[in-house]
Amino acid sequence: MANEEASALEVDESRAAERSPPVEPSPGAAALFFSFLRAGATAFGGPAMVPYIGELATRRKRWLSKEEFAEGVALCQSIPGATAMQTAAFVGLRAAGVRGAAAAYVGFGLPAVVLMVAASAAYGHAVSLAPVQATFRGFRAMIVALVANAALRFARANFRSISDVLVAAACALALYAKASPVVVIAAAILLEVVLRRHAPSTSSAGTSRSWPPGIRRTVLALLAAALAILVLLLVFAPRLGTLAAICLKVDMLAFGGGFASVPLMFREMVGRSWLDARAFMDGIALGQVTPGPIVVTATFVGYQIAGLSGAVVATIGIFFPSFVMVVAAAPWFGALRARSWYGPALHGALLSFVGLLVFVTFQFATALSWSVGMAALATAALVALLAGVDVLWIVVASGSVAALLL
Repeated sequence: MANEEASALEVDESRAAERSPPVEPSPGAAALFFSFLRAGATAFGGPAMVPYIGELATRRKRWLSKEEFAEGVALCQSIPGATAMQTAAFVGLRAAGVRGAAAAYVGFGLPAVVLMVAASAAYGHAVSLAPVQATFRGFRAMIVALVANAALRFARANFRSISDVLVAAACALALYAKASPVVVIAAAILLEVVLRRHAPSTSSAGTSRSWPPGIRRTVLALLAAALAILVLLLVFAPRLGTLAAICLKVDMLAFGGGFASVPLMFREMVGRSWLDARAFMDGIALGQVTPGPIVVTATFVGYQIAGLSGAVVATIGIFFPSFVMVVAAAPWFGALRARSWYGPALHGALLSFVGLLVFVTFQFATALSWSVGMAALATAALVALLAGVDVLWIVVASGSVAALLL
């Protein structure tokens, strides 16, 4: 999926010779925050928001050149995390340093988090009502189709040979045999690096504007603060500490965008019996009807586990690594991408997520009690997704039809 999105989101080569508009002086953190807050309030569709961020950053505000924005898109599609959120952070970093990155990142994600907290609180009171139960049955059928479609998109974008299919299938079977997702991902990366170690590397000349000073010190300070807070939570609030550690791990391994976090989160949260598969699927559905990336499902999960404090801890845990990785990797991305092992390692990670998504599709499907109506709804949702219908309308239609007929 990352490769497919890259082809759709990068600047058209036919415009490469076109001169970018002059870059404006660096905006303040407040300007970045409020600009991205407004964008985040309508950020439905996850990675589909990236072109709109590009329009905001390169044409309307002229904070970045087209070349700089294209570099940022390539970076955010090459590291773990939610692509649209990381793109917002990159724009802020390029425009106004680390403070600008934080302002853009928080502003873009805040509407989704606030709405998800409200939805999570209402869920506990309303889920027992018959119409709400019927609506969520439709949502769950749609989620099976949604994850199946994600698996198909990942496969279509990353399968290049029969060996790729075999690696993904092996990953799915390993998960079925209860192997650790971390081990599965690491094994796929190592195998691809060994098999493709002589593949040509992709170098990047980068952009002419220099990076702000002090990035390395800032990253180290953020990591030290996060480690200290995690230790304190594990000592004084072990359940919250474990939740934070899980969310940090999920985000650090989610190569390929926000959807890659779904199988990892499912394995950790449902596998620990913190909530059942159906409730987890309800969280994904709520994440689709609110703006922002699908990883905001972690906010729902945290709320169900430990109330508002759980929602706060899970939200910070699932978003913190993405932010740090953008800030840390941006100045050295060109050199990193030029390494001979980088391309094969990324390809191996993406293949492992095809397997993970196939496995989770199976898990979701077997967790439901199917009827003819639910099967028809899931099939219709999958057809609509394959046809390119906006996922928000599919979610709304699935819930509405289920409330009336199921």
